Amino acid sequence: MKRSVWVIVALILLGVGTAAYFQLNHKAEPLPVAQHAIVPQPPTPPPPTPPPLAAPLQPAAEPAIVHPLVSVPTATPLPALERSDAAIVNALLGVLGKQWKAILLPEALIHNIVATVDNLPRPYLPAKIVPLARVPGAFITSGEGEELAIGAPNGERYAAHIRLIEAVDGARLVAVYRQFYPLFQRAYVELGYPTGYFNDRLIEAIDDLLAAPTPDQPIRLVQPKVLYRLADAQLESRSAGQRIMIRMGSENAARLKEKLREIRQQVALSGGASRP
Repeated sequence: MKRSVWVIVALILLGVGTAAYFQLNHKAEPLPVAQHAIVPQPPTPPPPTPPPLAAPLQPAAEPAIVHPLVSVPTATPLPALERSDAAIVNALLGVLGKQWKAILLPEALIHNIVATVDNLPRPYLPAKIVPLARVPGAFITSGEGEELAIGAPNGERYAAHIRLIEAVDGARLVAVYRQFYPLFQRAYVELGYPTGYFNDRLIEAIDDLLAAPTPDQPIRLVQPKVLYRLADAQLESRSAGQRIMIRMGSENAARLKEKLREIRQQVALSGGASRP
């Protein structure tokens, strides 16, 4: 849980024959009239009706974009995705402040932000893709056995970081996101979603975080092996992002949800826009 709050910050940073028929008419040889009555030849049967042609298969329609995002034109062209680290870091630090320099892990930053966002609503979030430094300090617990729980002081570890997040100018941050959005979208396609739209996935991830429950305190834990797990099976079955929200404490989660709502309002549009 050392990266918990920064996982959420990473979320905020921003990420389809023709067949030929031949008729053969056989003409009978005439027979003598005196000997045989003239027997007319039966009419030649019509050719078989060809089966109807199957309708051509139509390519599957690409999914509509639910939350279209208008990119911001830039004075200079965006760098290639694989060479974008310096540009995106400089742009983010200009909004977030220099104190974030020690927090952001610049290598493959856009790729890692996109992968983090994509995994937050899933059961597991691989630590190696999170593009932010670890939160200092150890995860604090209290009690033991059936009384093992998240320690009350644990939320204090995140207080300073929550204040940093609350101080971020959401409008300026979203402006950076819009400016670099073509690179976020490219990274999302490379992640394995050729018809996906990253901003839609971002909104899904934010909505999943906002849906995180506020469980009663204290939050019981179990430790079957090395790592702690939530004792309540229903809470433990929640998404990786929701479990993070639960573990950081109700007060921190409530403040963080306010910031997430602010960001969501600026990047979420309903229109069902078609893909260009």
